[in-house]
Amino acid sequence: MTRAQPPSRRTVLAAAITVAAAGTTGTAAASTGTAAAGGTGTVVGPTGTAAASAAGRATGPSRKAVPHPVDNRAWTSYADWRSGSAEGTRAVAALRPGLVIGRPAGTTEYSDPHTGTTATWEYARWTSPVHRLRVPAAEVIASWNAHTPPGTWLQVDLRGTYSDGTETPWYVMGRWASGDEDIKRTSVDDQSDGKSDIWTDTFAISDPASGLRLVSYRLRLTLHRRPGSAATPRVWRLGAMGSDIPDRFTVPASTPRLARELVVPRYSQEIHIGQYPEYDNGGEAWCSPTSSQMIIEYWGRRPTAADLSWVNPAYADPQVCHAARFTYDYQYGGCGNWPFNSAYAATYRDLQGVVTRLGSLADLETLIAAGIPAITSQSFLKTELTGAGYGTSGHLMTVIGFTAEGDVIANDPASPNNDAVRRVYNRREWETIWLRTKRYNASGKIVSGTGGVCYLYFPAQPSARQRAALAAVGIR
Repeated sequence: MTRAQPPSRRTVLAAAITVAAAGTTGTAAASTGTAAAGGTGTVVGPTGTAAASAAGRATGPSRKAVPHPVDNRAWTSYADWRSGSAEGTRAVAALRPGLVIGRPAGTTEYSDPHTGTTATWEYARWTSPVHRLRVPAAEVIASWNAHTPPGTWLQVDLRGTYSDGTETPWYVMGRWASGDEDIKRTSVDDQSDGKSDIWTDTFAISDPASGLRLVSYRLRLTLHRRPGSAATPRVWRLGAMGSDIPDRFTVPASTPRLARELVVPRYSQEIHIGQYPEYDNGGEAWCSPTSSQMIIEYWGRRPTAADLSWVNPAYADPQVCHAARFTYDYQYGGCGNWPFNSAYAATYRDLQGVVTRLGSLADLETLIAAGIPAITSQSFLKTELTGAGYGTSGHLMTVIGFTAEGDVIANDPASPNNDAVRRVYNRREWETIWLRTKRYNASGKIVSGTGGVCYLYFPAQPSARQRAALAAVGIR
């Protein structure tokens, strides 16, 4: 749970928004890859891989996919990086293919609005082929996996075509670096052409009721380094999720099909209240990086002692402080920028991270059955989630499993201490607060819900079962 942000920051609720009713409450290691799947464009269909098993092992027939209005596309393979148009970039053929600066295309000046510093940078640029959305989209969220050594950074832009045949401008979707010494990672406010807007990390059609949608897009990746340097960012994954989730206050009830619980580290954001308030008021607002850190460590990754040397040694769980610092968006003023969290996770060795939307709890069951936990974004009144003890306008939790009755087992960082983080939430209540796009706030006003947003972190070389589960929810 996090502090309030101006309503103009995004139309879908982010992870970094305020608690409506109070509850109980350095750079990461460079990623050196082993393998990655090729880029794909797929429409998500919620599928179930298994019937419930009290022993935690999925069995039984898979279910027929049901169309879900989400389109995921990612560029990850050597062939992908050789496609599109390159201005000074070079594709690297490796077990984990990537894109780097080959020969700079030129120099540019960047004035960092958060430091007041203007500097000259060499740059190289890659522009993707046009991707035609199989689901004309009201919203698009880009995400990327990269490492930027000292003296380097990157920018991701999006340009699309509307259903009326006109084009958007090039929109900045993020200026990002693994560290924070060269530039301050940032979203860019006040981008609009009268038909669409950028709300922090989300492209959104200004008036979805008009019927206007985005039917295709290109992504542009600009890599920067200090003039004369041999350093280069290295990008392993670039993609976007387009969606057109219908307005809904509720969703159909799903049928439980899995009983399994993953062993995921438990961290409370609340024990960090007052620590490093420069990163969005300290732990009170750190639900997103705390959730990210739990899953990063589930996959066996964590910052080194050298990475954590800047943290006050008196603080417990310094890696949570580290995650907050290196997910912080200096424009948004918070740690809840969705792509910045997935990019942070992917700075750890052999991890990938994406932002997507899922269509049902069956999708989450498919992932849990394959050993993949998920970070989900939801908002609710205190009375809407039994046992939470708080209400929130936006909060991230880590879903780690399902009980034999089908209820959701979540590591909820809005807990007073680490031992209290594991929670069991009512299935019907939980799927409603996560999947709806409209809700009533405490004043009775209709406000937005996140419509199934989640982050997925998974190995660069998933197992066959993990690949199948990811493909079933539209991720390759």
